Amino acid sequence: SERLMVKHADLLICDSQNIESYILNQYGKYNPKTTYIAYGSEVKSSLLENSSYKVTNWYHKFNIKMNDYYLIVGRFVPENNYESMIANFIKSNTKKDLVIITNVKTNKFYHELRKKTNFDKDNRIKFVGTVYDSELLRYIRENAYAYIHGHEVGGTNPSLLEALASTKVNLLLDVGFNREVGANGAVYWDKGNLYELINQCDDYSEKYIECLNEKSSERIIEHFSWKSIIGKYESKF
Repeated sequence: SERLMVKHADLLICDSQNIESYILNQYGKYNPKTTYIAYGSEVKSSLLENSSYKVTNWYHKFNIKMNDYYLIVGRFVPENNYESMIANFIKSNTKKDLVIITNVKTNKFYHELRKKTNFDKDNRIKFVGTVYDSELLRYIRENAYAYIHGHEVGGTNPSLLEALASTKVNLLLDVGFNREVGANGAVYWDKGNLYELINQCDDYSEKYIECLNEKSSERIIEHFSWKSIIGKYESKF
């Protein structure tokens, strides 16, 4: 399917420079015409406040304290490296929670992961289901201590852009897709040392946290704003 689409398309718009390179390398014999236009996000604060019912209800329901949790948001599939993130978190010394926003109902992978990692025996790890309220999700991101991103495949990931726009500290799996987006606005880990990075992250100074927060927001404003991206699409079409 991918090969035939590349062969017959008039133009391939890639939302990631790494995807564009892959297509040019993999299907060079077709001389595909490509261009790079990123996916986008917004930098704006949640309209909710800490006294809002939605906020107090959600945090109370799962016994979570603001700015005292690491956050993961994404589809619950193996290629997003949940096993590595959870195993490393268990190995870390942090007293903070790991809040995982994802859908695990009737998920075979969930039960396999529980057997492998015994995460159910660590009360820091909290699977809290899904959050489809965009304002509440933005608030949860803003008040996380840090976001952990384990996506390994695909182009520019929307949940990563949202994290960079909203969360102060972002810990990203060190692959080309993530470095391309996060650049100097994030900190990077590999599958063997995430627990060490979490231990270090716990001791980040307020000055360093604010520096990361500013740089990650700048990345979105300068390279992934919807206004700029829409302009590029209109110009191209």
